[in-house]
Amino acid sequence: MAANSNPTVRKRRLGAELRRLRQASGLKSTEAAERLMVSQPKISHMENGRRAASPRDVRDLCAIYGVTDQQVIDSLMRMAKESGQQGWWNIYGDIPQSVYVGLEADAATVHAYEPMVIPDLLQTPAYAHAVIAETIPLLTAEQAATRLKVRLRRQHRIYDPARPLRLWAIVDESALRRVVGGPDIMREQLEHLNTLGAEPHITVQVLPYTVGAHPGLGGRFCILRFADSPEAVVHLERFTSDLYLEKPFDVQHYSVMYDHLQAQALESDSSRDFITDATKSYIGAESRA
Repeated sequence: MAANSNPTVRKRRLGAELRRLRQASGLKSTEAAERLMVSQPKISHMENGRRAASPRDVRDLCAIYGVTDQQVIDSLMRMAKESGQQGWWNIYGDIPQSVYVGLEADAATVHAYEPMVIPDLLQTPAYAHAVIAETIPLLTAEQAATRLKVRLRRQHRIYDPARPLRLWAIVDESALRRVVGGPDIMREQLEHLNTLGAEPHITVQVLPYTVGAHPGLGGRFCILRFADSPEAVVHLERFTSDLYLEKPFDVQHYSVMYDHLQAQALESDSSRDFITDATKSYIGAESRA
C-alpha cells in the first residue's frame, strides 16, 4: 500500500481506505462511531481527510471492521503516524485553504479554470499582493503578508526542475481586462503570464468574450491529479469554505466541462498573441491617467 510523503494526501488516502474497510464490513458511520465510542462527525472527518486519525484510532477501527491482516494494519497505522507530520505550509500557522495547498503540493497535474483573475500560480508578487489586499475585507497587514508568502511559496512547484507541476490554465478575457493594482502592475503581469505560458510544462489558453455562454460561467474550479493514484480531486473555492469533490461522477462531470472549455478557448499560440495585444492597452496608461 503505497503512501505519499505529503501529510495532507496521506490523511485523505488513509481516510478513503478506512471508509472502504467500513463499507466492506457493512457498518454505517454511526455504528462505527458507537463502537469506537466517539462522535459520528469524527468518523466522517477522518474518512474525508479533514481530521488526522491516530494510530490507535486505526488499530481500533481495524478491529471493529474485522481486519486481520497484520501487514494491512501496520501499513495503515504507519500512514496515520506520518499523516500527523507537518507540511511546509504549517510554519505559517492556521492558513486558509491549507487542505488545498497540501493537495497542490503533491499534484502531478492541475487543470485550472479562472474567470476573474490570473491564476494564483501564475501571478507576479505585485499582482498577488493587490488581489489579496483588494478582495478580502478586514484583512490586517500581517494576515495579507502571510497569505502573500504562502502564495509565492506555492509557486515553487512550477519552477522545480526535478518535479515541475504540469499546469493547464484557462483564463477568461475578464482576467486580462480587469485592472488589478494599476496599469503598470497589469502590464508586468500579462508579460509574466506570456513568459510562463511558453514553458513546456505550462499551457495557457484565453477564453475570449466572443465565445459567449460556456460551461465555466458557474465559477472557478480546478482538477488535481496525482502521479501514483488514479483518483482525482475537484477543488471549488468559496469565500468561507471550499469544496473538494472526489466521487467519480463529480470528477467526470468537471472533466467534461474542462474539455469543452479547452475546445472553446483560443489555442496556445493565439492566446499568446491575444495576451500581447491586451498588454499594449496598459503601456502608457498610467501617464495618460
